[in-house]
Amino acid sequence: MQLTYAIKNFQFYCKYERNLNPKTLRAYEIDINQFLEDFISYKIKEISKSNLKEYVEKLHGNNYKIKTIKRKIAVLKAFFNYLEFDELIESNPFRKLRLSLKEPIILPKTLDLKEIKSILKYLYALKKQHLKKESVDYKLLVRDIVTIEMLFSTGVRVSELSNLKIKDINIRTGNIKIFGKGSKERIIQICDFEVLTLLKEYTKIFDLENKVDEFFLLNRLNKNFSEQSIRLMLKKYQKNINSSKNITPHMFRHSFATLLLEEGVDVRYIQSMLGHASISTTEIYTRVNRKFQRKILNSKHPRRNLNFTI
Repeated sequence: MQLTYAIKNFQFYCKYERNLNPKTLRAYEIDINQFLEDFISYKIKEISKSNLKEYVEKLHGNNYKIKTIKRKIAVLKAFFNYLEFDELIESNPFRKLRLSLKEPIILPKTLDLKEIKSILKYLYALKKQHLKKESVDYKLLVRDIVTIEMLFSTGVRVSELSNLKIKDINIRTGNIKIFGKGSKERIIQICDFEVLTLLKEYTKIFDLENKVDEFFLLNRLNKNFSEQSIRLMLKKYQKNINSSKNITPHMFRHSFATLLLEEGVDVRYIQSMLGHASISTTEIYTRVNRKFQRKILNSKHPRRNLNFTI
């Protein structure tokens, strides 16, 4: 079997049997096509362990980050596991392949509560000063505040927020249905009265009550408020408040986790709210949370019970 034919079978499997979302399918296609460039003349059974090692060395040589290399190899591993399971190959080259790809630990960048307060205070002041409540500018300002409040209130990824549908939000109860990575669904609540009031105002001025199948966040053309547009919106307000930080949507997600941890919330609950598949992913926030660490050491460390002062 030629490698190109095997890849087509795998893509069909990912789309119709695994039901992967279009974004993931596109990423798979890019990674597999890159692999295909080096082995297009090969038959699938000719791909060996040494070929895979050579490919990894090439990725290193092209200065890809370890995280990117691990993703590309994970896609190939899924591909060969599929071929082995469907008995399209007798020997899986990944079976006895050992790869040590250790990522450097990079602590997530966050905004502290004071910085978040500064952004929201600026926006709510603009809203209060706005005289023309029927204007497009006012509508978009309310939309921007809603976007930032939801990023902070729920800890959702920017892709999850941008693709949120009206039908997935129950403003009366504050329940929001999130469709995360791997088409995994989770429910998170917005409990703050001020934020819920703002959501009601936004729904009313954008006339969303009877448009359940449409996107919740809209641009001035009533189209989907895209991920890139959200990033640019934050960049604009970052300049307006003269912040020295490069504020991104993901920083609100990180802040959501670290601030909850500071309040003593169990990391397993935070894992569930963030939609992390593994607790190890969430535990990175225990490293970045110095304030909580100080609180623990100050109140729990046994040294506090020792006194040598005369």
